[in-house]
Amino acid sequence: MTILPTRRDEAWRYADIEAVAAAWPLPAPESILVPAGGNFARAIVQDTGAIRQIELTLGKDAAASLHVLNIGGAYGRIELNVTLHEGADFTLGAAQIGGGEQTLEIVTTVTHAEPGARSRQMVRSVLGGTATGTYLGKVAVARGAQQTDSEQDVKAMLLDRSATANAKPELEIFADDVQCAHGCAIGELDAQALFYLQSRGLPPAGAKKILLQAFVAGVFDGAEDETRLRELALAKLGELV
Repeated sequence: MTILPTRRDEAWRYADIEAVAAAWPLPAPESILVPAGGNFARAIVQDTGAIRQIELTLGKDAAASLHVLNIGGAYGRIELNVTLHEGADFTLGAAQIGGGEQTLEIVTTVTHAEPGARSRQMVRSVLGGTATGTYLGKVAVARGAQQTDSEQDVKAMLLDRSATANAKPELEIFADDVQCAHGCAIGELDAQALFYLQSRGLPPAGAKKILLQAFVAGVFDGAEDETRLRELALAKLGELV
């Protein structure tokens, strides 16, 4: 029997431990294997409050794209553990949108196990009320995994000063011929942009909604169910403004 995590565990530092305890023990992670040269795409919507764990392995020259929308329930957590073999290509586009007292988390570990693999992660969070949104993302480059190309692009928007965004992009590199980068920013809506839209006749809520839609829209580009993801995200944003 696995031991219930605590906030001393790095991967659960910002979690709602009471909600985790109520869901414990967790079912076995979903395991997905993309064979050599294969292609895989999936859209994941967490809208009820759940903990989902996925283990994804990409064979040689395989490609996979995941698009995630984390919006529902008092506590929603999505964990991705991805392993890339030679020449594999992985893309993640994710948004989490929360208000009230919600706690939403996306936790990723992407392991470049062999040379020549590529990974791209784009994560956007929009948080209002006293909501907490967390992204913990580790990219691990194994010894000998030369010519790795990896990027993390993480941004969060706080609609209220009482909301909290946690972000920890992390690189662990044991090879010397790599291109690895990460960027992280947390901020508020641009006051000048809001003023401009309102001066053109938009009400404050409508102006905010347009800016927020633009903020998260890019993560769903090329998604398997792009239209549905955008509609669900827009509806959730409408609840916050």
